[in-house]
Amino acid sequence: MFFGKKKKIVVLGIDGVPYSFLKEGILNGKFPNIEKICEEGVGLKQYNSVYPTVSSVAWTSYMTGKNPGEHSIYGFVDRDCSPFRLKIPLGSDRTAKTLWKEASEKGKKVLVMNVPVTYPPEEVNGILISGFLTTSVQKVVQPATLVPYLKKKGYIIDADPRFGHSDREKFMKEIMRALDIRMEVFLELMNKDNYDLAQCHIMETDRINHFFWEDYEDNKEFKDDFEEFYRKLDKWIGKTYSLLGGDDRFLVLSDHGFCRVKYNVELNHFLEEEGYLIFGDDTPKSVAELKSESRAYSLIPGRIYINLLNREEKGSVPESEYDSLRLELKEKVLKLKSPEGEPIIEKAFFREEIYSGPYLYQAADLIVHPHWGYDLKAHVNTGKLCHEPSAITGMHTYEDAVIFGKNINIEEVHSIQDPLRLILH
Repeated sequence: MFFGKKKKIVVLGIDGVPYSFLKEGILNGKFPNIEKICEEGVGLKQYNSVYPTVSSVAWTSYMTGKNPGEHSIYGFVDRDCSPFRLKIPLGSDRTAKTLWKEASEKGKKVLVMNVPVTYPPEEVNGILISGFLTTSVQKVVQPATLVPYLKKKGYIIDADPRFGHSDREKFMKEIMRALDIRMEVFLELMNKDNYDLAQCHIMETDRINHFFWEDYEDNKEFKDDFEEFYRKLDKWIGKTYSLLGGDDRFLVLSDHGFCRVKYNVELNHFLEEEGYLIFGDDTPKSVAELKSESRAYSLIPGRIYINLLNREEKGSVPESEYDSLRLELKEKVLKLKSPEGEPIIEKAFFREEIYSGPYLYQAADLIVHPHWGYDLKAHVNTGKLCHEPSAITGMHTYEDAVIFGKNINIEEVHSIQDPLRLILH
């Protein structure tokens, strides 16, 4: 133990690691360090993510303990409705206080690294290094005095997903290197000061699962690298755990599970085919080009918006038709079938059924959740509802997130919103 004498809580976020995957790996002896932690602490627990099941929404729900109707992050891509524009929500768009901000205000010292939707970095009592959304190390760190240290270490904010499409070998190497450097920096920074709360987020698990899940399942080119990455992850988790004191609290959690992609599913194609979404020409590039006669459009993943009069820039649907149109869309989307005749959509929610709070009005009017294997997209001009995946062969699942640790009671943790109250307590 070298982290100091006062009791602390250390949290590792392992983005997108499935409960079922870790459980099988432990049974097969692949993760000895995780197995040891589960034996000495609290065993693996399966719990739920959030709708829609994307990292930006899930980790914001974790860091605030609130649902999107309270924290106002609804997807990786969002929109302003009038004038219409697509945008990527940042930490500055979040409307609820974070775990580390609350801890800081209580006089606790914090170290936070790489958590999604923490850019730009907010001021905390300690250190905050933002996650992806910028490639500039100078812009992700608070305090800025840490920039030279991170540059010297060759710190990688995020493995570049573009290589997943163009150079898979290079991408795999960068994923490995990003994991090693991130964990080295995290442990070194923890060693330099005595933190009450230290959290490091590992985004590389999400990256490798998206681009190499098929290799793992089908014993393809990069299966050995995939398994080597997870052995490396197990070792880093074990090293972190071995450095903690007997009374320190340790928590490891993912924000969603993962499964194989069967088909990418284009909801805007469905809306076009059914006459709800209309464009002025045959080659639109974005939903922003919809005509005012349109009645609905979709954003990823699985969010359908009514083109409501007096809300949307080109709105035409009167308020009197809002409820009946939502119900009509819900009934139709639940009937969507794959080319093999399998149901695509598992659930469809009106926004008020799953969200509450002062920012409910910003949510999509209908939130659609697929069966495993059907990855909901929102491209336009695709020509078909379903198409087979290319580079991205893994997708998120709602039910198969995982949490485990030591000296912390996770019995009442059922969703990604729940851990915050345990940590603050």
